[in-house]
Amino acid sequence: MDDPIWDPTTFTKNRDRLLSGEIAQLFFDKVLAQARAQGLTSDEHFTVDGTLVEAWASLKSFKRKDGSDKEPPDDPGNPTVNFHGEKRSSDTHQSTTDPDARLYTKGSGQEAKLYFMGHVGMENRNGLAVGARLSQATGRAERETALELLEEIPRRKQITVGADKGYDVASFVDALLGNDVTPHVARKVRYSAIDSRTTRHESYNVSQRKRKRVEEIFGWLKTVGMIRKTRHRGLPRVDWIFTFALAAYNLVRIRNLVQAAA
Repeated sequence: MDDPIWDPTTFTKNRDRLLSGEIAQLFFDKVLAQARAQGLTSDEHFTVDGTLVEAWASLKSFKRKDGSDKEPPDDPGNPTVNFHGEKRSSDTHQSTTDPDARLYTKGSGQEAKLYFMGHVGMENRNGLAVGARLSQATGRAERETALELLEEIPRRKQITVGADKGYDVASFVDALLGNDVTPHVARKVRYSAIDSRTTRHESYNVSQRKRKRVEEIFGWLKTVGMIRKTRHRGLPRVDWIFTFALAAYNLVRIRNLVQAAA
């Protein structure tokens, strides 16, 4: 306890080793293996969903990629920026603080911010995370990354996958069917890709109830796990801490399940 503290660069060097060695994913896999060994996970029924993770970057850092908006700042420490009447998008602009972050809005009429998108695959028996991935925030990221997560789930038979209406897109549903996955996706009111041959089964209704438990994971991540706004920059580091946080959630969930069964 009385020894002098290590130099800050020691942690920086070790962090780089953790990143290059994919320690976060290995840790997540080990925790998940414990849950499977105890029979706590389903091998048939799953849910996929995504959530926005606010980047550690200000909108003031969102500059034109061609550098045409560079002007001498009135205050180098906290310059005044006027965005009125300016059209900005991730195609033409980029954050100078975190180039991997993308401008995104949660919905119509809401403020656009710089975000990443965190993706979770969840098994439906006890609501444990079985897949973790972070991507740039784009309109297609949820569906594309969901397919990647499902490919990593070990299985020996056909599975079901629940999801919200944002996944009710013909290309996504067709991709699931082509991979022996039954799409238990919530139906849109109009132009749904899910037909009555799927919704008539009781298992579809069960998936619709179970899939909402993924919000418990997101709620824990953004409060206890401190993932509402990341404190890291760059896609690899944010993905690293997102995966670690999900592993921590699984540890807490496993402990609670074991105690409840005792």
